[in-house]
Amino acid sequence: MKDQAAVIDHKNGHFGIVNDDTPTVEMYVKRGQEITASLQRRRQTMRQKKFDTIAVHGVYDAEEALQNQGSIIEPMFATSAQHFENSSHMEASLGYLMPAWAYSRIANPTTGYLEETMALLEGYGFDGEVSACATASGMAAVFMATNPFLAQRGGRADPINIVASAHCYGGTFMLFQERYATERGIEVRWVRDPLQMEEWASQIDGNTRFVYGEMPSNPNLSVFDIAAVAELAHAQDVPLIVDSTVGTAALMRPLLHGADIVVHSVSKTMASSGLAIAGALIAKHDIPSKIGPAEMKQNFALYVKLLPFRDHGPSLSPFSALMILNDLRTLRSKMDLMSKNAMRVAEFLADHPAVEGVAYPGLADFRGHNLAKKYMWLVDSEDADEGAVNRFGHLLSFRLRGGHSAARSTFDRLQMILRATDLGRIKSVATIPTISTHQQQGDEGRQLASVPANLIRLNVGAENVRDIIADLEQALG
Repeated sequence: MKDQAAVIDHKNGHFGIVNDDTPTVEMYVKRGQEITASLQRRRQTMRQKKFDTIAVHGVYDAEEALQNQGSIIEPMFATSAQHFENSSHMEASLGYLMPAWAYSRIANPTTGYLEETMALLEGYGFDGEVSACATASGMAAVFMATNPFLAQRGGRADPINIVASAHCYGGTFMLFQERYATERGIEVRWVRDPLQMEEWASQIDGNTRFVYGEMPSNPNLSVFDIAAVAELAHAQDVPLIVDSTVGTAALMRPLLHGADIVVHSVSKTMASSGLAIAGALIAKHDIPSKIGPAEMKQNFALYVKLLPFRDHGPSLSPFSALMILNDLRTLRSKMDLMSKNAMRVAEFLADHPAVEGVAYPGLADFRGHNLAKKYMWLVDSEDADEGAVNRFGHLLSFRLRGGHSAARSTFDRLQMILRATDLGRIKSVATIPTISTHQQQGDEGRQLASVPANLIRLNVGAENVRDIIADLEQALG
C-alpha cells in the first residue's frame, strides 16, 4: 500500500480542468503525489513550531485557507461523500493510489485537519514520523488500536494473550475481559500493581500480542514506568499501547519514552467544552508486531484508517471534529490552570478529617510520585522565567471515612460541582466509580482494579479554586 498520509487532504477534489481528453489513473496518481508532498511540507514546517502554535494552526496555513475561499478557520465539510471528476479519478482514489476522502465513513476533510493536529501535538519533540486516526469515541479508539493485533490467520487458533494494567477505565476493562476474553477466548493477563516491574516481566511472553497501560489511570491515578515497560514489550517484538487521556500531550507524550501507540478519549480533556464525543489513536511509524502485513507496521494509524476502520465504521462526525479543533487551540493553558487548581484541591482534601486518603500524582506521598515527576511536565514550560515545571493533570480521587454511605452523602451534597460520569471538562465534575464508570466490573473486577466503594473521582475544572474548595468543604460537612 502506498503512503496515503494525505488521504484526508480536502484539495483532492479540486484539481481543476484536465487538459487531456482521456484522463488516466496514472495522471491522478501523479497529482496525488504532488498533494502528498505539499502536505508533508506543511507538516515539516509546523514541526518546527512550538506546541501552542501547532495547537492553534495545525496544518491549516494561509495557503490552505486560500483553497477554502479564504476562510481563516478550518471549514466543516458536512457532507457524506466526495464528487469525482471522472472514472479515472474515482478508480485512483478508491484504490488508495492517491489522497482522497471518498466517503465520510472512511475519511472527511474536517476530520483530517483534526487528525493532523493531534499527530503533530502527540509527536511534539519526537524525531520520527507520527500519524493519527480519529474515531467516534474513546472506546472506539481503544478497540481499533488493539483489535488488529488479535487476528488469527489461516484458521489457526494460536494461544495468544494480552498484558494490561488492571488500573484502567471501566470500559477498557470490559472490552478486554468480556469482549476479548469471554467472547473470543483470548487470555488477558492483568497486572495488579503497575509499579511492580517484576509483575510486568512475568506476564509478557512469546505469545503476547500487545502490552497496554493507562497513565495516569482512571480513577485511581496510577502510574507506571513507560520506558521500562516498553523495553519489556519490545524484547518480545510487540507494541506498547498507552492510554494518555488524563495527561494529554500537554503534560506527557508517551511516544517520546518508547510507547508505540497512544490512545485518547478525546471526549475528555481535549474536548474540554463537552460539545463532542470522540477518540483517537496516534502511532509512530515502524512499530513492532508479531503479526500483520508490512503496511500495518510501517504506518499503523493509516493502515487502521483505510482498512479495519473502514470496515468497522466508527467514524467521527465532522461537526464534532470542528468543535474539538477549537477546544485544542488552548489545550496547554487549560491544562496548566486546571492542574494548578487540582493540586490545591488535593492538598485541601489531604488535610480534611473526613477524608481517608487522596490519590493525586502531585502529592509527595502519592505512591508513584517520583515516576509522575519523571514523565509529567507542562510542555514548553522551560521557556518561562521559572523554568520547566511538573504538572499532574486535573483528575484526582479521594476516599471518605465512613465507607460507601459517606461517599454517597458527600456526593449528594455537592452544589456547584456537577454529578456526572464525565471528566476533562472545563467545569468541575464528580462521580462515584463503583456505581457509575466501574459498576459493570462487579466486586471482583473492582477489587482487581483497586476501586473501593468509598471513592469519589473529581475532575477539577477551571473555576476559581476557592469556589471549588468551598463547595467541597460544605459537602464534606
